[in-house]
Amino acid sequence: MESIITKHKAAAIKVSEMAEHLTGSEILKIGAEVNAKIRDGHKISNFTIGDFNPEIFPIPAELKADIIDAYQHNQTNYPPADGILSLRQAVSKFLKTTLALDYSASDEIIIAGGARPIIYSAYRALVDLGDYVLYPLPSWNNNHYVHQVGAHPIEIEAKPEKNFMLTADDIKPHIGKVTLISLCSPQNPTGTMFTREGLEDICNLMMDENYRRGQTGEKPVYLLYDQIYCQLAFGEAKHYNPVSILPEIRDYTVFVDGISKFLAATGVRVGWSMGNKKVIERMKSIIGHVGAWAPKAEQIAVAKYLENIPLVNNFLEEFKDDIYQRLMGFYEGFSALKKEGFNVTAIKPQGAIYLTVNFDLSGKKTGDGTILTDGESIMRYILNEASVAVVPFYAFGASENSTWFRLSVGTAQMTEIADVINRLRKALQLLK
Repeated sequence: MESIITKHKAAAIKVSEMAEHLTGSEILKIGAEVNAKIRDGHKISNFTIGDFNPEIFPIPAELKADIIDAYQHNQTNYPPADGILSLRQAVSKFLKTTLALDYSASDEIIIAGGARPIIYSAYRALVDLGDYVLYPLPSWNNNHYVHQVGAHPIEIEAKPEKNFMLTADDIKPHIGKVTLISLCSPQNPTGTMFTREGLEDICNLMMDENYRRGQTGEKPVYLLYDQIYCQLAFGEAKHYNPVSILPEIRDYTVFVDGISKFLAATGVRVGWSMGNKKVIERMKSIIGHVGAWAPKAEQIAVAKYLENIPLVNNFLEEFKDDIYQRLMGFYEGFSALKKEGFNVTAIKPQGAIYLTVNFDLSGKKTGDGTILTDGESIMRYILNEASVAVVPFYAFGASENSTWFRLSVGTAQMTEIADVINRLRKALQLLK
């Protein structure tokens, strides 16, 4: 019998339009290239990934022991779709104690496998096909989530003189048509934070718009507020959240939070969200359908750990100091380079694990005659000549011509900072 394949041309492999045009993470792509060079024997100081080296920054010993204990007691079956009750209760208490946020464990808090499922489910729950989503450039991954839900992006280039934070004046021309505003503070990639006044102005703008929409029956504008780094605020900088500033915005705010950053626990995968119970219920359904819950053993351990707030605070005090010392070490090093006349500038760190650095080297000529023209060429020059890997802001949606970069200190040793700055100094001296 003649094979059907010989009679007919086999169908070409095709995927959905969304998947066909979904690109991978630009940050991870750069990190993979750097890691490939390291595997080939190059000694590189890799500050690209917003993660921690667990040999330098291990999770709390008590949390680790409780995770192991939960597995030893066979806590390996499915957890509830919104998270185990003891963890939701612990999160509720933790939020009230540390941030003065009052959310019910029964129906206003959901647990998931880190912040990413929270963000995805919030987009899915709030944004319809063709809706408009507004966010700053640079920012982390909003462009990809917008693409996945079939929305239209409203991308606003944030300015360095405003510490790369959006203002109400930036948002106001678009407020009439936007469904979701996605903000982050402390911000990834910049490590900068909203002032109270700046965030309050945005909240008032949103509520004025929602009062108008209340008269017409339109869907309100929502705020997705990513505060995954909120426990990592340094010096005189203070974290502010929209609900504490303007309680009326509570029903229209969905928070992104979790342990990934403030417990150096990116791989433990326990995140949470707080919001209006109807929105949280819809997010619960979405997370349940994709199976994006946090592992049960980890949930049990995190619940026990967060219940002991003095223990958390003791860990945080030392952890924050270690992060801040690294950020300030690099900041002071870049400030010294600037005083020496090199075209580099760093923004004083406020929060998170990132330092924002401007290598203003466009138009400079390298030793082989190559002229640096954009973020990618500057990145590769620094990588090749100084063996230092940082992420250009174009990986976060900014212009390819941007000369601003993110430096992540989660893998940095204090003892290497002076050497890194010296290598950068030598590379900058070679430019003409």
